[in-house]
Amino acid sequence: MTRPTTDMSVRVGSVELPNPVMTASGTSGHADELAAYFDLSELGAVVVKSLSAEPWAGNPAPRVHESGGSMLNSVGLQNPGVEEWLERDLPRLEARGARVVASIWGFTVESYDKAAAMLASASDALVAVEVNVSCPNVEDRRQMFAHSPTATAEAVAAAASARRPRWAKLSPNVTDITEIAAAALDAGADALTLVNTVMAMAIDPETGDLRLGAGGGGLSGPAIKPVAVRAVYDCRAAFPDAPIVGVGGISGAPDAVEFLRAGADAVQVGTATFGDPRAPRRVLRDLERWCTKRGIPRVTDLKGSVHGPAGR
Repeated sequence: MTRPTTDMSVRVGSVELPNPVMTASGTSGHADELAAYFDLSELGAVVVKSLSAEPWAGNPAPRVHESGGSMLNSVGLQNPGVEEWLERDLPRLEARGARVVASIWGFTVESYDKAAAMLASASDALVAVEVNVSCPNVEDRRQMFAHSPTATAEAVAAAASARRPRWAKLSPNVTDITEIAAAALDAGADALTLVNTVMAMAIDPETGDLRLGAGGGGLSGPAIKPVAVRAVYDCRAAFPDAPIVGVGGISGAPDAVEFLRAGADAVQVGTATFGDPRAPRRVLRDLERWCTKRGIPRVTDLKGSVHGPAGR
């Protein structure tokens, strides 16, 4: 078999990765759970489930519901807390040779600062911190952080205490995502991760019961891919030089290519992992073959191609 000849290496801001395919936060656990299925060091990076400064129990069951081939979830950001993650889970990932991106969240600006500061002493295996701003803001109960440019900027700025590149993971549930993205970048975000889940709900037509224990939840998977591609496209047009990571409904190489052509520097594979734990590696290998078959010398040549030469 002919070895792929395409150069798959990419940069997300200051972070150099051997290829553009990562896991997505919330879909592959806190540690090396997927190592039973493939070598984690093959991926560009492993993005772990969101962490808070203190342990958090999450939402009541049921927490997930299949919806037309996509997934509705309301797990509620359950996690062991940063301290335990550093002691128990990060070493497992490091032993596997994985490059790690830690996602963090909080209910207050102070809690983002605290979680980030706790990560400052982590090993070099931690290459970046993804700031998940799609969380309720108890300091302003009217909205999530990600729904306000000001609140987003405050959370991203607070995460500087991690002393790692910050990737702001934004919500599509806004009128103009470029406004939120601008605030994140101005606050020091090194990259944008686009996008988080779409707010959604499901009801049992027979019983009238809500399908999720917490009521509403977030929709992920193929149903949101067009939404995510549009967000990447709009942000690449608005910010030609901003590093962008695309996520939302990627289950195969053509999906990844679509995000790259829209303007993403790299991509994350999430919900597909529930149906096929090997999905991230499969997407990576198929993307290599896709590029090689078409004589594309560097995967970065795809970046922003739909925008024309100025968008690359």
